[in-house]
Amino acid sequence: VTYRGSVRPFVNFDAVHDADILHRAMKGLGTDEDVILMLLAARSNNQRQQIKAAYKTAYGKDLVSALKSELGGLFESLIVALMTLPVVYDATLLHKAIKGVGTDDDVLIEILASRSGPRLRDIVKVYKEGDNLEKDICGDTSGYYQRLLVILLQASREEGVDEANIAKDAKDLYAAGKGKFGTDEEKFINILGNRSAEHLRKVFDAYKKLCGSDIEDSVEGETTGNLENLLLAVVKCSRSVPSFFAESLYRSMRRAGTDDDTLMRVLVSRSEEDMLDIAACFKDKYGASLYSTIQEDTTGAYRKCLLYLCRSRD
Repeated sequence: VTYRGSVRPFVNFDAVHDADILHRAMKGLGTDEDVILMLLAARSNNQRQQIKAAYKTAYGKDLVSALKSELGGLFESLIVALMTLPVVYDATLLHKAIKGVGTDDDVLIEILASRSGPRLRDIVKVYKEGDNLEKDICGDTSGYYQRLLVILLQASREEGVDEANIAKDAKDLYAAGKGKFGTDEEKFINILGNRSAEHLRKVFDAYKKLCGSDIEDSVEGETTGNLENLLLAVVKCSRSVPSFFAESLYRSMRRAGTDDDTLMRVLVSRSEEDMLDIAACFKDKYGASLYSTIQEDTTGAYRKCLLYLCRSRD
Protein backbone atom coordinates (compact mmCIF):
# COMPACT_ATOMS: atom_id res chain seq x y z
CA VAL A 1 0.00 0.00 0.00
CA THR A 2 1.46 3.41 -0.91
CA TYR A 3 1.89 5.78 1.99
CA ARG A 4 -0.67 8.60 1.78
CA GLY A 5 0.31 10.68 4.79
CA SER A 6 1.71 14.19 4.35
CA VAL A 7 4.33 13.80 7.09
CA ARG A 8 7.06 11.19 6.59
CA PRO A 9 9.85 10.07 8.89
CA PHE A 10 12.84 12.40 8.46
CA VAL A 11 15.60 10.53 6.66
CA ASN A 12 18.84 11.50 8.44
CA PHE A 13 17.19 11.66 11.83
CA ASP A 14 19.25 12.50 14.91
CA ALA A 15 17.19 12.97 18.07
CA VAL A 16 20.03 14.46 20.13
CA HIS A 17 20.81 17.02 17.42
CA ASP A 18 17.10 17.95 17.12
CA ALA A 19 16.75 18.32 20.89
CA ASP A 20 19.72 20.71 20.85
CA ILE A 21 18.19 22.80 18.01
CA LEU A 22 14.89 23.08 19.91
CA HIS A 23 16.73 23.99 23.11
CA ARG A 24 18.55 26.81 21.33
CA ALA A 25 15.34 28.01 19.65
CA MET A 26 13.82 28.52 23.12
CA LYS A 27 16.88 29.94 24.88
CA GLY A 28 17.41 33.57 25.74
CA LEU A 29 15.12 36.38 24.64
CA GLY A 30 12.23 35.50 22.38
CA THR A 31 11.55 32.13 20.81
CA ASP A 32 12.29 31.11 17.25
CA GLU A 33 8.86 29.75 16.35
CA ASP A 34 9.87 29.08 12.74
CA VAL A 35 12.64 26.72 13.80
CA ILE A 36 10.30 24.87 16.13
CA LEU A 37 7.51 24.40 13.60
CA MET A 38 9.77 23.55 10.68
CA LEU A 39 11.57 20.91 12.69
CA LEU A 40 8.57 19.27 14.37
CA ALA A 41 6.32 19.28 11.27
CA ALA A 42 9.09 17.50 9.36
CA ARG A 43 9.41 14.64 11.85
CA SER A 44 7.08 11.66 12.30
CA ASN A 45 5.29 11.25 15.61
CA ASN A 46 7.60 8.40 16.53
CA GLN A 47 10.62 10.65 15.91
CA ARG A 48 9.07 13.43 18.01
CA GLN A 49 8.82 10.97 20.92
CA GLN A 50 12.54 10.20 20.53
CA ILE A 51 13.37 13.93 20.53
CA LYS A 52 11.32 14.30 23.71
CA ALA A 53 13.35 11.55 25.39
CA ALA A 54 16.67 13.01 24.17
CA TYR A 55 15.66 16.46 25.42
CA LYS A 56 14.95 15.17 28.90
CA THR A 57 18.23 13.28 28.98
CA ALA A 58 20.19 16.36 27.91
CA TYR A 59 18.44 19.10 29.88
CA GLY A 60 16.65 17.35 32.75
CA LYS A 61 13.26 18.82 31.85
CA ASP A 62 10.21 17.92 29.82
CA LEU A 63 10.17 19.18 26.23
CA VAL A 64 6.40 19.65 26.09
CA SER A 65 6.40 21.75 29.29
CA ALA A 66 9.28 23.82 27.89
CA LEU A 67 7.38 24.40 24.62
CA LYS A 68 4.22 25.32 26.53
CA SER A 69 6.04 27.92 28.59
CA GLU A 70 7.46 29.55 25.44
CA LEU A 71 4.48 29.40 23.06
CA GLY A 72 0.87 30.54 23.26
CA GLY A 73 -2.54 30.41 21.64
CA LEU A 74 -3.47 28.17 18.73
CA PHE A 75 0.16 27.62 17.78
CA GLU A 76 0.91 26.20 21.23
CA SER A 77 -2.12 23.88 21.06
CA LEU A 78 -1.03 22.65 17.62
CA ILE A 79 2.56 21.94 18.70
CA VAL A 80 1.38 20.13 21.85
CA ALA A 81 -0.97 18.03 19.71
CA LEU A 82 1.91 17.11 17.38
CA MET A 83 3.99 16.04 20.37
CA THR A 84 1.27 13.66 21.63
CA LEU A 85 1.21 9.95 20.75
CA PRO A 86 -1.66 9.47 18.24
CA VAL A 87 -3.65 7.02 20.36
CA VAL A 88 -3.18 9.21 23.47
CA TYR A 89 -4.27 12.21 21.39
CA ASP A 90 -7.51 10.43 20.43
CA ALA A 91 -8.15 9.34 24.02
CA THR A 92 -7.51 12.89 25.27
CA LEU A 93 -9.88 14.36 22.67
CA LEU A 94 -12.60 11.92 23.77
CA HIS A 95 -11.97 12.70 27.42
CA LYS A 96 -12.34 16.44 26.77
CA ALA A 97 -15.42 15.84 24.61
CA ILE A 98 -17.15 13.98 27.44
CA LYS A 99 -15.80 15.64 30.57
CA GLY A 100 -16.03 19.22 29.35
CA VAL A 101 -19.06 21.44 29.79
CA GLY A 102 -21.79 19.68 27.80
CA THR A 103 -20.78 16.96 25.36
CA ASP A 104 -18.85 17.62 22.16
CA ASP A 105 -20.77 15.14 20.02
CA ASP A 106 -18.91 16.11 16.83
CA VAL A 107 -15.67 14.78 18.30
CA LEU A 108 -17.28 11.58 19.62
CA ILE A 109 -18.87 10.95 16.24
CA GLU A 110 -15.73 11.72 14.23
CA ILE A 111 -13.42 9.45 16.21
CA LEU A 112 -15.78 6.52 16.68
CA ALA A 113 -16.94 6.55 13.06
CA SER A 114 -13.52 6.96 11.41
CA ARG A 115 -10.98 4.97 13.44
CA SER A 116 -10.17 1.32 12.66
CA GLY A 117 -11.10 -1.55 14.99
CA PRO A 118 -7.53 -2.10 16.30
CA ARG A 119 -7.12 1.65 16.88
CA LEU A 120 -10.42 1.86 18.81
CA ARG A 121 -9.33 -1.02 21.03
CA ASP A 122 -6.06 0.81 21.79
CA ILE A 123 -7.95 4.03 22.55
CA VAL A 124 -10.18 2.17 25.03
CA LYS A 125 -7.05 0.75 26.74
CA VAL A 126 -5.31 4.13 27.00
CA TYR A 127 -8.50 5.81 28.22
CA LYS A 128 -8.93 3.06 30.81
CA GLU A 129 -5.77 4.19 32.58
CA GLY A 130 -7.89 7.00 34.02
CA ASP A 131 -11.52 6.19 33.28
CA ASN A 132 -13.86 3.81 31.53
CA LEU A 133 -14.72 5.14 28.06
CA GLU A 134 -17.91 3.16 27.55
CA LYS A 135 -19.21 4.11 30.97
CA ASP A 136 -18.37 7.79 30.39
CA ILE A 137 -20.04 7.79 26.97
CA CYS A 138 -23.15 6.12 28.39
CA GLY A 139 -23.32 8.72 31.14
CA ASP A 140 -23.40 11.51 28.55
CA THR A 141 -25.59 10.08 25.78
CA SER A 142 -28.90 8.28 25.38
CA GLY A 143 -31.19 6.32 23.09
CA TYR A 144 -30.14 4.73 19.81
CA TYR A 145 -27.33 7.28 19.52
CA GLN A 146 -25.81 5.82 22.69
CA ARG A 147 -26.43 2.27 21.51
CA LEU A 148 -24.67 2.79 18.18
CA LEU A 149 -21.69 4.44 19.94
CA VAL A 150 -21.46 1.37 22.20
CA ILE A 151 -21.62 -0.96 19.17
CA LEU A 152 -18.78 0.98 17.52
CA LEU A 153 -16.75 0.85 20.75
CA GLN A 154 -16.85 -2.95 20.66
CA ALA A 155 -14.59 -2.60 17.59
CA SER A 156 -15.76 -5.92 16.19
CA ARG A 157 -16.85 -5.05 12.67
CA GLU A 158 -17.06 -8.08 10.42
CA GLU A 159 -14.33 -8.67 7.82
CA GLY A 160 -14.81 -8.87 4.05
CA VAL A 161 -18.02 -9.08 2.04
CA ASP A 162 -20.83 -11.50 2.82
CA GLU A 163 -22.25 -11.86 -0.73
CA ALA A 164 -25.22 -13.90 0.47
CA ASN A 165 -26.45 -11.06 2.70
CA ILE A 166 -26.02 -7.97 0.50
CA ALA A 167 -29.57 -8.02 -0.87
CA LYS A 168 -31.02 -8.95 2.51
CA ASP A 169 -29.24 -6.08 4.30
CA ALA A 170 -30.40 -3.62 1.63
CA LYS A 171 -34.01 -4.87 1.97
CA ASP A 172 -33.80 -4.74 5.77
CA LEU A 173 -32.56 -1.14 5.67
CA TYR A 174 -35.35 -0.24 3.26
CA ALA A 175 -37.96 -1.98 5.40
CA ALA A 176 -36.57 -0.35 8.55
CA GLY A 177 -36.80 3.16 7.11
CA LYS A 178 -38.54 4.28 3.95
CA GLY A 179 -40.68 1.16 3.68
CA LYS A 180 -42.29 1.54 7.05
CA PHE A 181 -44.43 3.84 9.13
CA GLY A 182 -42.01 4.93 11.85
CA THR A 183 -38.38 3.82 11.80
CA ASP A 184 -36.82 0.60 13.06
CA GLU A 185 -33.61 2.15 14.42
CA GLU A 186 -32.42 -1.17 15.77
CA LYS A 187 -31.92 -2.54 12.24
CA PHE A 188 -30.05 0.58 11.17
CA ILE A 189 -27.59 0.55 14.05
CA ASN A 190 -27.04 -3.20 13.85
CA ILE A 191 -26.26 -3.29 10.12
CA LEU A 192 -24.33 0.00 9.91
CA GLY A 193 -22.47 -0.66 13.15
CA ASN A 194 -21.32 -4.21 12.42
CA ARG A 195 -20.79 -4.84 8.69
CA SER A 196 -17.43 -4.17 7.04
CA ALA A 197 -16.95 -1.04 4.92
CA GLU A 198 -16.57 -3.11 1.71
CA HIS A 199 -19.79 -4.98 2.48
CA LEU A 200 -21.67 -1.77 3.27
CA ARG A 201 -20.60 -0.16 -0.03
CA LYS A 202 -22.23 -3.07 -1.87
CA VAL A 203 -25.31 -2.83 0.35
CA PHE A 204 -25.60 0.90 -0.45
CA ASP A 205 -25.48 0.13 -4.19
CA ALA A 206 -28.17 -2.54 -3.80
CA TYR A 207 -30.22 -0.12 -1.68
CA LYS A 208 -30.07 2.53 -4.40
CA LYS A 209 -31.24 0.01 -7.03
CA LEU A 210 -34.04 -1.06 -4.71
CA CYS A 211 -35.56 2.33 -3.96
CA GLY A 212 -33.90 4.80 -6.30
CA SER A 213 -32.34 6.96 -3.61
CA ASP A 214 -29.15 6.95 -1.56
CA ILE A 215 -29.04 5.55 1.97
CA GLU A 216 -28.02 9.06 3.15
CA ASP A 217 -31.45 10.39 2.04
CA SER A 218 -33.15 7.74 4.10
CA VAL A 219 -31.01 8.48 7.18
CA GLU A 220 -31.70 12.21 6.81
CA GLY A 221 -35.41 11.64 6.33
CA GLU A 222 -35.91 9.06 9.06
CA THR A 223 -33.65 10.20 11.93
CA THR A 224 -32.69 13.46 13.64
CA GLY A 225 -30.06 15.00 15.89
CA ASN A 226 -27.00 13.12 17.10
CA LEU A 227 -28.25 9.75 15.86
CA GLU A 228 -28.65 11.18 12.36
CA ASN A 229 -25.17 12.74 12.47
CA LEU A 230 -23.56 9.52 13.71
CA LEU A 231 -25.35 7.33 11.12
CA LEU A 232 -24.31 9.73 8.35
CA ALA A 233 -20.70 9.71 9.58
CA VAL A 234 -20.67 5.90 9.60
CA VAL A 235 -22.14 5.79 6.08
CA LYS A 236 -19.65 8.40 4.78
CA CYS A 237 -16.66 6.67 6.39
CA SER A 238 -17.76 3.35 4.86
CA ARG A 239 -17.84 5.04 1.47
CA SER A 240 -14.54 6.96 1.90
CA VAL A 241 -12.73 8.11 5.04
CA PRO A 242 -10.70 10.80 3.19
CA SER A 243 -13.90 12.21 1.69
CA PHE A 244 -15.49 12.32 5.16
CA PHE A 245 -12.53 14.36 6.47
CA ALA A 246 -12.46 16.63 3.40
CA GLU A 247 -16.05 17.55 4.21
CA SER A 248 -15.20 18.22 7.89
CA LEU A 249 -12.37 20.51 6.84
CA TYR A 250 -14.57 22.35 4.36
CA ARG A 251 -17.20 22.92 7.04
CA SER A 252 -14.55 24.03 9.54
CA MET A 253 -13.36 26.85 7.28
CA ARG A 254 -16.17 27.98 5.04
CA ARG A 255 -18.25 29.38 7.87
CA ALA A 256 -18.40 32.82 9.43
CA GLY A 257 -15.53 31.93 11.77
CA THR A 258 -12.93 29.20 11.49
CA ASP A 259 -13.48 26.12 13.65
CA ASP A 260 -9.84 25.79 14.67
CA ASP A 261 -10.44 22.76 16.90
CA THR A 262 -11.62 20.72 13.92
CA LEU A 263 -8.97 22.09 11.58
CA MET A 264 -6.20 21.21 14.01
CA ARG A 265 -7.64 17.84 14.98
CA VAL A 266 -7.99 16.64 11.39
CA LEU A 267 -4.59 17.89 10.20
CA VAL A 268 -2.76 16.42 13.19
CA SER A 269 -4.59 13.08 13.29
CA ARG A 270 -4.51 12.45 9.51
CA SER A 271 -0.98 13.74 8.79
CA GLU A 272 0.46 10.23 8.94
CA GLU A 273 -2.67 8.46 7.64
CA ASP A 274 -4.33 9.85 4.49
CA MET A 275 -3.75 13.61 4.31
CA LEU A 276 -2.80 13.48 0.61
CA ASP A 277 -6.07 11.69 -0.22
CA ILE A 278 -8.02 14.20 1.87
CA ALA A 279 -6.45 17.09 -0.07
CA ALA A 280 -7.32 15.35 -3.37
CA CYS A 281 -10.94 14.74 -2.25
CA PHE A 282 -11.19 18.36 -1.13
CA LYS A 283 -10.11 19.54 -4.57
CA ASP A 284 -12.55 17.14 -6.29
CA LYS A 285 -15.53 17.98 -4.10
CA TYR A 286 -15.10 21.73 -3.75
CA GLY A 287 -12.95 22.75 -6.71
CA ALA A 288 -10.62 24.55 -4.31
CA SER A 289 -7.17 23.77 -3.00
CA LEU A 290 -7.08 22.74 0.66
CA TYR A 291 -3.67 24.42 0.98
CA SER A 292 -4.95 27.82 -0.25
CA THR A 293 -8.14 27.52 1.80
CA ILE A 294 -6.09 27.01 4.98
CA GLN A 295 -3.81 29.86 3.92
CA GLU A 296 -6.78 32.23 3.58
CA ASP A 297 -8.39 31.17 6.85
CA THR A 298 -5.47 31.25 9.31
CA THR A 299 -2.51 33.44 10.31
CA GLY A 300 0.97 33.45 11.82
CA ALA A 301 3.10 30.53 12.95
CA TYR A 302 -0.11 28.52 13.40
CA ARG A 303 -0.88 28.92 9.70
CA LYS A 304 2.67 28.08 8.67
CA CYS A 305 2.63 24.89 10.71
CA LEU A 306 -0.78 23.79 9.35
CA LEU A 307 0.47 24.35 5.79
CA TYR A 308 3.48 22.14 6.49
CA LEU A 309 1.09 19.44 7.70
CA CYS A 310 -1.09 19.86 4.62
CA ARG A 311 1.95 19.68 2.30
CA SER A 312 0.22 19.40 -1.07
CA ARG A 313 -0.11 22.76 -2.79
CA ASP A 314 -1.97 20.90 -5.64
